[in-house]
Amino acid sequence: MDFLLGIDLGTSGTKTVLFDLSGTPVASHTAEYPLYQPRNGWAEQDPHDWWRAVQETIQAVLARSGAEPSAVKGVGISGQMHGLVMLDAQGHVQRNAILWCDGRTQAQCDEITAKLGADKLLALSANPALPGFTAGKILWVRENEPEIYEKCRHILLPKDYIRYKLTGEFATEVSDASGMNLLDVPKRAWSGEILSALDIDPTWLGRMYESCEVTGAVTAAAAEATGLAPGTIVVGGAGDNAAAAIGTGVVETGRAFTTLGTSGVIFAHADEVTIDPKGRVHTFCSAVPGKWTVMSCTLAAGLSLQWFRNQFCAAEREAAAGMGADPYELMTAQAQRSPIGANRLLYLPYLMGERSPLLDSDARGAFVGLSAIHTKGDLIRAVMEGVAYSQRQCLDVFREMGVDVSDMAACGGGGRSPFWRQMLADVYGCPVKTIASAEGPALGAAILAGVGAGVYASVSEGCAAAVRSGEGQQPVPESSGAYEPFYHLYRGLYPALRDSFHTLAAL
Repeated sequence: MDFLLGIDLGTSGTKTVLFDLSGTPVASHTAEYPLYQPRNGWAEQDPHDWWRAVQETIQAVLARSGAEPSAVKGVGISGQMHGLVMLDAQGHVQRNAILWCDGRTQAQCDEITAKLGADKLLALSANPALPGFTAGKILWVRENEPEIYEKCRHILLPKDYIRYKLTGEFATEVSDASGMNLLDVPKRAWSGEILSALDIDPTWLGRMYESCEVTGAVTAAAAEATGLAPGTIVVGGAGDNAAAAIGTGVVETGRAFTTLGTSGVIFAHADEVTIDPKGRVHTFCSAVPGKWTVMSCTLAAGLSLQWFRNQFCAAEREAAAGMGADPYELMTAQAQRSPIGANRLLYLPYLMGERSPLLDSDARGAFVGLSAIHTKGDLIRAVMEGVAYSQRQCLDVFREMGVDVSDMAACGGGGRSPFWRQMLADVYGCPVKTIASAEGPALGAAILAGVGAGVYASVSEGCAAAVRSGEGQQPVPESSGAYEPFYHLYRGLYPALRDSFHTLAAL
């Protein structure tokens, strides 16, 4: 039997899944690693931790499955986007990677916008200069850590560091590179104009590929470290959300998915380049060759609920451990006892600042309307509703742009909750379905590997073979109507608090 391997390099951990050619998971393993926050609003990880996790997870799935290494026909990698990995001439990591959710680079983003002009930057990179994107991080290191910058000879995205460790190749692909502010997104190639304006050496950037193209093969050293067979092909892969789109079958106009992982995402397929003139959502190259996507990203979706769990739900965590249950199930049960609107309590999910659609790294989280009547269940429901409203606000921008979304899939940890999915369906006003496989990005990466290996003739053919829909929630008109006044109140809170957020950040 032949297999495909999908590696999903996430923020909390790396998940590696071995699939058969029908997309059925055969073995899966996850290895976690720490997130470092040296200052408020900063976020870093050690790339060596990623590579150790990849080695552990590949070894584990091969051992559990009993698969012969030679039966693995291809490897695909998905990964957290926007992160900056800097290597010297010998390929050694020079500092911790600066991650997607790091908000330290607003000054550098302002510098990028000033040098290129907002309109020119938007036309070339299809996105404004954002603190989460890679270009600002490069300039920050140059301005604040010149001794490290002087040694730099290679700039990689997180998953592309893993590619380097597997194959020895410095390469990337169009979907992940779209989130760097360095790619000419309409042309699907590095932008010489941007690189020249920012004085970034183009030789530092990896060779560009489409997501399903073969970028290299597993070296003898990587084979010894992982258990894979030497010469196993490694394809371009994709940024985590682009890979999730493949893993959920979002490869045709009208299809979209929403994910509630650490971040919150809505991701829609587009046959043509469609750019929001205000830069509130992102336009990226799709992992489908010659296609594009429109994507929103909020920074603290599942993270908001995780934060609440970690800080205020010790009793639920203890009870769940004794029951062999998930603490989120106990939290959700409390939230379900609270009515729509959480007894007139609203939550702003801006724990890490906010990207879509606010573009404000100084925004911060808040409970609004808190009173002595509120229970823990009200607070949990308010967190879940606030995240749903933040996603709806992004979906409204899609609709302004004329991007059709009539088929919505849900993935990520939050997408597995029937209660949260129903809330999303009611707030969105459209059906929200699950995908039979919960392996979204890893499955998408594996499908791309299958195309590169010749197992599937195209990405669409791979999706038809490997992606199957699960259960879905239909919007309930009465509930949709009940959410609307709270949603409109939610939309008005950030404008009312914006100046206060900026003043607080400056103290």
